[in-house]
Amino acid sequence: MPLKGLLSRFKRQPVQISAVSSGVSPIAQSLSEIQCLGLIILEEGTSPIVDIVAIHGLNGHREKTWTASNNILWLRDLLPKDIPNARIFSWGYDVNTHSTSHLSAQYLYGHARTLVSDLSRKRRVTKTQRRPIIFIAHSLGGIVVKSALIHSDAAREHALEEHRSIALSTYGIFFMGTPHQGGSGVALGELLVKVASIFVKADNRILQHLERDSEYLQQQLGQYAPISSNFVTKFAYEIYPTPIAFGKAVVVVPIASAVVPGVADAEPIAISANHLDMVRFVSKADGGYQKVSEHLTLMIEKACGTISVRWETEERVKKVKSGDNGGNTYYEVPLQVSQFVGRVELLKEIEIAFTNPIGKVFPKIVVLLGMGGQGKTQLAIEYCRAARKSGQFQAIFWIDASSSNSVSRGFEIVAEKISSVGRVFDDTESKIAFAKETLGQWRNPWLMVFDNYDQPSEFRNITTYFPQGETGAILFTSRHADSERLGTTIRVMRMAENEGLELLLRQSKLESNDGNAAEGRKVIRKLGYLPLAIDQAGAYISARKLPLQLFAKHYNERKEFVLKHTPSLWEYRRRLGEDKDETLLSVFTTWELSFQQIGKNEDERAIIGHFLTLSAFFDATNVGEDLFRSHLASTNKPPKWIKNFVSRGLWDQYKYQDIIVELLNLSLLQNVDIGNERSHFSLHPLVTDWLKLRTDQKSRQKYTMEATTILTNYIDAQDQRALPLQMKLDILSHVDVCLQNDREYLRELDELDESDLLSLRRSAFTLGVFYRIQGRLAEAEAMYKRALAGYEKALGPDHTSTLDTVNNLGGLYSDQGRLAEAEAMYKRALAGNEKALGPDHTSTLDTVNNLGSLYSGQGRLAEAEAMYKRALAGNEKALGPDHTSTLGTVNNLGNLYSDQGRLAEAEAMYKWALAGYEKALGPGHTSTLGTVNNLGSLYSDQGRLAEAEAMYKRALAGYEKALGPDHTSTLSTVNNLGNLYKGQGRFAEAEAMHERALAGKEKALGPDHTSTLSTVNNLGNLYSDQGRFAEAEAMYERALAGYEKALGPDHTSTLSTVNNLGSLYNGQGRFAEAEAMYKRALAGKEKALGPDHTSTLRTVNNLGSLYKGQGRLAEAEAMYNRHHT
Repeated sequence: MPLKGLLSRFKRQPVQISAVSSGVSPIAQSLSEIQCLGLIILEEGTSPIVDIVAIHGLNGHREKTWTASNNILWLRDLLPKDIPNARIFSWGYDVNTHSTSHLSAQYLYGHARTLVSDLSRKRRVTKTQRRPIIFIAHSLGGIVVKSALIHSDAAREHALEEHRSIALSTYGIFFMGTPHQGGSGVALGELLVKVASIFVKADNRILQHLERDSEYLQQQLGQYAPISSNFVTKFAYEIYPTPIAFGKAVVVVPIASAVVPGVADAEPIAISANHLDMVRFVSKADGGYQKVSEHLTLMIEKACGTISVRWETEERVKKVKSGDNGGNTYYEVPLQVSQFVGRVELLKEIEIAFTNPIGKVFPKIVVLLGMGGQGKTQLAIEYCRAARKSGQFQAIFWIDASSSNSVSRGFEIVAEKISSVGRVFDDTESKIAFAKETLGQWRNPWLMVFDNYDQPSEFRNITTYFPQGETGAILFTSRHADSERLGTTIRVMRMAENEGLELLLRQSKLESNDGNAAEGRKVIRKLGYLPLAIDQAGAYISARKLPLQLFAKHYNERKEFVLKHTPSLWEYRRRLGEDKDETLLSVFTTWELSFQQIGKNEDERAIIGHFLTLSAFFDATNVGEDLFRSHLASTNKPPKWIKNFVSRGLWDQYKYQDIIVELLNLSLLQNVDIGNERSHFSLHPLVTDWLKLRTDQKSRQKYTMEATTILTNYIDAQDQRALPLQMKLDILSHVDVCLQNDREYLRELDELDESDLLSLRRSAFTLGVFYRIQGRLAEAEAMYKRALAGYEKALGPDHTSTLDTVNNLGGLYSDQGRLAEAEAMYKRALAGNEKALGPDHTSTLDTVNNLGSLYSGQGRLAEAEAMYKRALAGNEKALGPDHTSTLGTVNNLGNLYSDQGRLAEAEAMYKWALAGYEKALGPGHTSTLGTVNNLGSLYSDQGRLAEAEAMYKRALAGYEKALGPDHTSTLSTVNNLGNLYKGQGRFAEAEAMHERALAGKEKALGPDHTSTLSTVNNLGNLYSDQGRFAEAEAMYERALAGYEKALGPDHTSTLSTVNNLGSLYNGQGRFAEAEAMYKRALAGKEKALGPDHTSTLRTVNNLGSLYKGQGRLAEAEAMYNRHHT
């Protein structure tokens, strides 16, 4: 619906005011309103350093708008106490039409001009023209502020020049509920009608000026965008709806309209109030006030420095305009790309570096350093454009510094531009000398840009080209780290997310809305925030009219095409070497230029290039030196490339460091960290993709296999359970990447020779073991199955390598609660090992031990004990009583005895295992910690609670350090601590422990894993003890259903939950259900554990209590007698 038609619904009929009904005449009321217009000083401030200026919205008032229901005007009553060094103004203007005697003739631009006039006059009178300004603007008052800044920025000499001081001094703007744009499918015109619905007295003509299609609004949006980056911006938006007519309420200006995505230095801030109350704060405790006052405090910290630099620049501009040289100005700079976006912080850094140089060296030199594609050249062009606009330099010259010849050509052009007409030079050297001498003598500032200074070795000494003199400035762009020595260096890194998003949406010609913003962020993250790649992606999307959500699919399936894609009118061009024609630049071509500079000759380039490309087949965020050092130690035939890192047959860390520093200097590496024992580096994600794609498919296969082999050798050389957590995480990330490469490049395994296949089978086994230890069970299963299939095919089903994999699969299935499959695997491994190696071989005994653990978990305790004793006797004989394999079985026997209620025997076993582990592995090893945890459980069962807590806490601290807070072993100890706290009546601590354990296990193992169900059952116990019976029943029923499915109805874990449900029903008076549960639990435990097991007897005691409560005393006595016998 058109805006005009919608607005008519809010138009009021004129009302005749009777003199009898009011004590104030219409004329007096109108005069009172006029007296509330213009500036009012709410607080002078103590030694003020900043002016805060508040602007109300439609039908607002310079005091009432900001006043809460308790008459607190926070700008006067609260803010001065938190920001005493601010002078605080409020400005009123007339947008009301309810008074027929007075009608404002000014519309928004007129109001904005009046604001600038009032404020600049007051600041001139008080001699504070250069004091920083921060505007606070409510609702449509924000549009008045934008218009004011447009007007102020446009003011120049002899044309209201004094008005220019407002834009120059404005540091920041706090927009509060200002509708900047439409959003979420709502046009801006419709949104303004919403604003009108709560300001029904507003002049309709003003609202019509703001309709989206109006000439004024289009003009304002276009004029404000270029200057918006000069100001720090905060976008506050309302959370709650505002009451309107007919009992309805609406969120007047939603976040999609109040926050402009992609604006530099901007920050969205939620205010928990409606549109009217978001600027009314009742006290300092108000959350909205705290946010606003704190943000203002932070803004003021930087305001003075920024505005001071801005005024200094203004003074320099005036000096340039009054200088000599006949007033001639020169601007020899390439055209800027049409879609340049932002980089505001970097532009500020350049300005500050030239304004406040380090030392008194002239000319002032700034170096923009960064990898290819980071936008250094475009940043330099934008700086030149802004400097030209401001008149900062009388002359700006652009020199192509890609070679000594191109620099000479550039100086010839400079000499021709600044020399008198008809001047003849003898040769190139005379032109260079003339340009240097002339610029060195100029009184007015000049700037010279040396672009693409990427090969310092091409120049004997680049400084010989520098003109001297105190008025000069030189700006370099370079991707080579040697350029840092020339002057103040500014590293040009990734694009800010909001700037990258704006660039993508502009280049792809897509609307800026919430959906595109969300998808766009995914795209720029995938592209590593690299400006050139983002620009290319936008061109690719635009050419195909591609929805943003489909870009990831296109990129993953045709990376090379996307990264090479350049439109026919592509603006990124460069002349390479001595070529006459310019080359279109893509991320591929720009990085290839750096690659060609590697090494001193072709052989070195090939060797170092192989190492660099190989690095891209690992997780490129953290490639460590120890990967390659370990590979050298594990192979008898080192590859040719690794010999570059070797001296006298040994790894030479200094040679390694020299090479990675060389690659860093060429900006092919992103970060390098040189350490005492190991150095590591990272690659930009797109450089990683480029390195892979610049090779052919067969080479990618070879690199994939080589990287996987290196990683396998590295893992095999470690004690995996003793690795520090960060090292495990680093390895895990490399494993993930190697397997991704495997899926992408090694699909056709039949094309590989037998040695390659053998290497891959070995790697699959090693990676499976690593994944299992890290709790990544699904990935471990895939690796084991792949290794098993390969070994069975190549070596046969009874080979020991095949049987090792079978045994490990059994352990994995046991971890997953797939007990029948685990038993089948263990029995197959046992039979095979007994046949191939004999019954007493340690590999055979490992499987015997594993079968014992399986039987124990199934409640088959007699069979478990037989297995454990066989394994223990064999290991003691073969390895000795203190070997870790022997100690593992000792620990397991302790678990079994504990389950059988043989607690003294269990304690003896645990202490034996603990002493042995501490001696062999150390107190922080995970095997040691496992036994510590088990001792904690034993002490808890014995009622030795202080000792139990000490054990659990020791185990937990050790696990968190070794494995991390979310590992399943850590979570099991967390669960145990929860049980202990529950037993001590420390319910809040218990619940926190159980909830942490449950969340972690659900994420790591899934909701139906038996370990997860154990914690579910424990939460049921806790809720029951707290009287939270409904929650307890839900937990028990979930645990019971899961156990019955995973372990069967007769497993001891299932029966424990059955027993717990019986206790819950008993406590609720549901006696029949309780008795059924108890009887089921008792029958099952008698069968699985025997009639005298402590767990069986606990259920016997529970039945006795039930019978006693029902008055069935004879049956109760029988149960009690049995329990105490």
